[in-house]
Amino acid sequence: MTLASLSPQAALPSPSTAVWQLGPVPIRAYALCIILGIVLACWVTERRLRQRGVAPGAVLDIAVWAVPTGIIGARIYHVITSPEKYFGAGGDPMKAFAIWEGGLGIWGAVAGGALGAWIAARQLGIPFSVVADALAPGLPLAQAVGRVGNWFNNELFGAQTTLPWGLKIHRMDPDNPGHALRDDAGQPILEPGLYQPTFLYEALWNLGVVALVLVLDRRLKLGRGRAFALYVMGYTVGRFWIELMRTDEANQILGVRLNVWTAALVFLGALIYFVRVRGPREYLIPLGAAATPTPPTTSDLSQVDLSERETPARASAPEGYRVVSEEQYQAWQDNGVVPPEPATGDDDRPVDAEPLDPAAPGDEPSADEQTTDGTPEARDDRADAAGVRPADRDS
Repeated sequence: MTLASLSPQAALPSPSTAVWQLGPVPIRAYALCIILGIVLACWVTERRLRQRGVAPGAVLDIAVWAVPTGIIGARIYHVITSPEKYFGAGGDPMKAFAIWEGGLGIWGAVAGGALGAWIAARQLGIPFSVVADALAPGLPLAQAVGRVGNWFNNELFGAQTTLPWGLKIHRMDPDNPGHALRDDAGQPILEPGLYQPTFLYEALWNLGVVALVLVLDRRLKLGRGRAFALYVMGYTVGRFWIELMRTDEANQILGVRLNVWTAALVFLGALIYFVRVRGPREYLIPLGAAATPTPPTTSDLSQVDLSERETPARASAPEGYRVVSEEQYQAWQDNGVVPPEPATGDDDRPVDAEPLDPAAPGDEPSADEQTTDGTPEARDDRADAAGVRPADRDS
């Protein structure tokens, strides 16, 4: 009696086709899933950036850099960790550029995308930690959608199983990528038995990471890149045990798949960062022409002057951003008053620094500051040299 004969009737199906022809143009399911994931990640990130004060549309400027560098990084990681497919005996180096045939490593995608996002953030004047925290729930959402592309490709499955959610796998045609081999009757050929749908496990785990980041970020108001570190920890924990279930070919170190080692090391790095880095969530106030918050619309449609909307003014991009606390950001939204810059004294000391010793040389009060009896005039300790009271300073 074989494992295949014990397989239950209930099973998850797999598509027999992952590529469709639109005239001369091939439409690949894997590419569509990647694109949809990117769109969803951009949508989530845009909303979270705007909640933190970033001007509308900034995510597109970031995506212009992050998406290409992410794809390049993903391909580089795949080629480096599987060099025999391209540079070994019988390998074809030019195949390293054939991204449409599959082979993208998420580790390289995150590293390359982070590099591109960092470049864009510098150009926009946005702290990179703000971008990373805004992206934290969008990235695992994109990964979950991307795993659906693996289902279409009949790949990234585990060992044989008798579980009711076991997966049927087609034997794919190596000479016709994206299509299953067919028998003499024209029916797609299935591999014997059912298999663990590890791609599905990872997709569901990623959705759980999305919920984890959103809930803890709302409750703890994570900042300074800690929301992104939380995503990395959550993802790598799942990737660790799911990777151990996979049976596709992979290079190994000490008998363990390379990606298992990578997941463990990346988790430790994210954990150290999450524990050691502290600080409140950062909010941004745009500077320059865009420094005035848009007041909420309170009038109804009958009171709107349509003539003023025939040629709406194009919103100008901010010249930069000021990092402020949540309280200062809310005050700016309410009254449009930009909080003052942290002031410094004549000796370049911060205004909230400890005062110098009154008895120190050179600190004798001037004649204007002395009373008639020669004693120093009392000063108002409630305000500093810039006229900013302690409650108004940057926290």
